[in-house]
Amino acid sequence: MNKKILIITQNFYPEIGSAGNRMKNIYLLLKEKGYQVDVLTTDPTYPNRKFYEDESFWDHEELNESPDINRIKIKKRKYSRSFTNRLFFYLEMAWKMIGNILKSQKKYDYVYTTSPAIFIALVGLLAKYKFRAKLILEIRDLWPDSLKGVGVFNYPFIIKFFTKIEQLLYRKANEIVVNSLGFVNHIKASEEKAFEKITYIPNAARKNEINPMDGTNSSFKAIYAGNLGLAQDNDILLNLAEKLYDRNVELTIMGYGYFTQKLKEAVKKKKLKNVKFVHPRSRAECFTIIADHQVGLVTLTDKEVFKTVLPGKIIDYMTCGVPIVGSVDGFSKQVIEEQKAGFVSNSKGVDELLVYIDKLKNDPLLQKRMSDNGNQYVKEHFLWEKNIHSLVDVLEPQKKNLSNTLSKVEL
Repeated sequence: MNKKILIITQNFYPEIGSAGNRMKNIYLLLKEKGYQVDVLTTDPTYPNRKFYEDESFWDHEELNESPDINRIKIKKRKYSRSFTNRLFFYLEMAWKMIGNILKSQKKYDYVYTTSPAIFIALVGLLAKYKFRAKLILEIRDLWPDSLKGVGVFNYPFIIKFFTKIEQLLYRKANEIVVNSLGFVNHIKASEEKAFEKITYIPNAARKNEINPMDGTNSSFKAIYAGNLGLAQDNDILLNLAEKLYDRNVELTIMGYGYFTQKLKEAVKKKKLKNVKFVHPRSRAECFTIIADHQVGLVTLTDKEVFKTVLPGKIIDYMTCGVPIVGSVDGFSKQVIEEQKAGFVSNSKGVDELLVYIDKLKNDPLLQKRMSDNGNQYVKEHFLWEKNIHSLVDVLEPQKKNLSNTLSKVEL
């Protein structure tokens, strides 16, 4: 009999961003492998529920009509910097999910749940006991550390309480999946025995999304695609836009999040006519737009917790064959530099970023080489069609070959 899996996640198709895309692909590929998969999620709300009134986001007919996807409705709270507002949003979500689980008469072999937010992971822990299932805990962000990193919340007593919950989840999970190798040492330090449970499954692309640079563009354009939130260094992006204006380089900002409107107002005030804002689109449309540029920008604030992450936009740029110029550190810097898919500023200053942009602008062969390097790295390490086998190994440990044990993290 095929195993039954319940995925519990805040983010799911058609939400934009790497989290929604990740859970969509896990669902689809597990179904292709013959598993019976249900999803407990919300109506799309991130980063703004109004986005999804546009039918172009609902571009996957199979998912639109699937009876396996159970969406709960959340009150129209604003997804903002306010910790209190977010807390009530998460608590309402968790409470309604718990109610759904307690009423369910279904049986599951596995519960797959994600953190952030930690409240959703707690719902997964409850579901483990309700369904007498094994719990697979996915870590996509180090929560609550990331709260401190973005300056949203830093009350030591409550942070300590959330840290205890984090340790409990690591201890009670049967398996732990991480999307960044940068998380492994943190998890091991929090709960040493959890290290043996960890499997690395990064964010990834599908084969049909890989887009080599075609070299037909006569102009040179830069793009920033993704969240303009509390974790990103938006001041660098604005300063870079000013410098690119002086160089007659177009900058496309396909962004969303907390600072989007402030950035638009600042660009308008400074009369930066080289900057074009593009409303977020479906993933397929985003990739078409990204691929029409010659450099992709990525920034993160200089906080210790963000040295562990690998932003989805880095993989997206590589998938689209766009060389990367970034102000990042840690694991992100390591991936970009080791694969020679772009440049990373050591000083985290605008002037150094400009040096790298100029270098790419003046050297089409370097552009092509870095484009090819990014494409190749995606094919080798960031393809869902390959990486899903690591999750299947978790679900079917008795079938795992000795050679596949390398998917378990060894550091």
